[in-house]
Amino acid sequence: MERWNEAIAAVEEHLDGGPDDTVLAVDELARITGTSEYHFRRVFSALAGMPLSDYVRRRRMTLAAAVIASGTTTVSDVAARFGYGSADAFGRAFRAVHGIGPQEAREPGAVLRSQGRLSFRLTVEGSTPVQYRLVQKPAFRLIGRSTRVPLVYEGPNDAIQAFERSITPEDRARIAGLSDQEPSGVLSVSDAFTEGRADGSRLRYSVV
Repeated sequence: MERWNEAIAAVEEHLDGGPDDTVLAVDELARITGTSEYHFRRVFSALAGMPLSDYVRRRRMTLAAAVIASGTTTVSDVAARFGYGSADAFGRAFRAVHGIGPQEAREPGAVLRSQGRLSFRLTVEGSTPVQYRLVQKPAFRLIGRSTRVPLVYEGPNDAIQAFERSITPEDRARIAGLSDQEPSGVLSVSDAFTEGRADGSRLRYSVV
């Protein structure tokens, strides 16, 4: 975890660099952690719960909000400090994170969002034994709802989340009532992957 915290320190040093995380030299962050750029992004997303680009954007706008709220610097100067080519582009990025524009952030009582600096620590889990059994079952039919979604290795799968939200409690109760095998209840099943399982390829996601 020490190397990952060193990478976070490097990110912090470049937060004034620009709106795109490519200025952070992701390959250098990968070198610090001893991984490839691809695996750095993938592992970062798994550890942090968000893609690197989202973390950088939130941290950058957290620092920018503090400068904006102080009222001592013009919005154009703040935009330039954080690498944006115009106050309009900065304002759009600011609003995407905070829900309000830079000028509104200077009003009394304005509510802003803050992204804290990440710190990685090693926690060992799994000391409690888990009972399981392997069961050979004859062919059976899955009944429920399914859709085709992209395979996403980094960050949340928006297509799966949207599909899950589309299923009403009544639908789930009906699906659960059709179950006549173990394990009982409503299950999520992923299958029919595109050969190779490349990022962005398709799979079938079912709620059964």
